[in-house]
Amino acid sequence: MLVWLDKIPLVVFVLAALLLGFAPSTPEPHISEKLKMLAAGTLRRPLDIFDLLFHASPFVLVGLKLLRMRRSRA
Repeated sequence: MLVWLDKIPLVVFVLAALLLGFAPSTPEPHISEKLKMLAAGTLRRPLDIFDLLFHASPFVLVGLKLLRMRRSRA
């Protein structure tokens, strides 16, 4: 199911996490803003939820890629 993940180099996912995950960098990255809203219980608008998922997805992909790399070596 996740064979496509094995074909893409890790550096692509790391770059996506750095560029998309921390965009926009000023005044505060969206990911940290949305995580603060989630912790405070104010993350209610559908747009904010989508924004959190959108900016968090590269980090999830990096995690999945690292897990698959670790399992393939074991």
